[in-house]
Amino acid sequence: MRNTTLCYVLQGDRVLMLHRTKKEKDINKDKWIGIGGKFLNRESPDECLLREAWEETGLTLTRWQCRGVVTFLSDVEDEYMYLFTADGFEGDLKECDEGDLQWVSREFLNTLPKWEGDEIFLKLLWENAPFFLLKLRYEGDKLLEAVLNGKRIR
Repeated sequence: MRNTTLCYVLQGDRVLMLHRTKKEKDINKDKWIGIGGKFLNRESPDECLLREAWEETGLTLTRWQCRGVVTFLSDVEDEYMYLFTADGFEGDLKECDEGDLQWVSREFLNTLPKWEGDEIFLKLLWENAPFFLLKLRYEGDKLLEAVLNGKRIR
């Protein structure tokens, strides 16, 4: 199991999203996701978050919160994904080598191609749900199972 971070940077009713278009071999190819990535050796979740945010966006996060942990199981690779939101940052957006960064409204975000399970945790984030544990099991792009805080919801 690898460890990763995923962060949704918020600015009012807008969310910074990354449209993954630039890497040939990318499990997230053509999907819209938050920012983040894999832990480096001996890196903590918040250290990974801050490094990945700066590397991908050029922004320095100044206020963030860990909102939950998603166990992402797939036929490619399994991961523990530490899910964050951030509403404080400094700096200017730069070009990302993994895709195109864009500020989108939360409503528009619902129409964009993303992982099916993302809708589950995005809803929890927008509802300000307390810290949660979510297990998402996929076969290819198809969500087979979702378990929220020990209770199967799909």
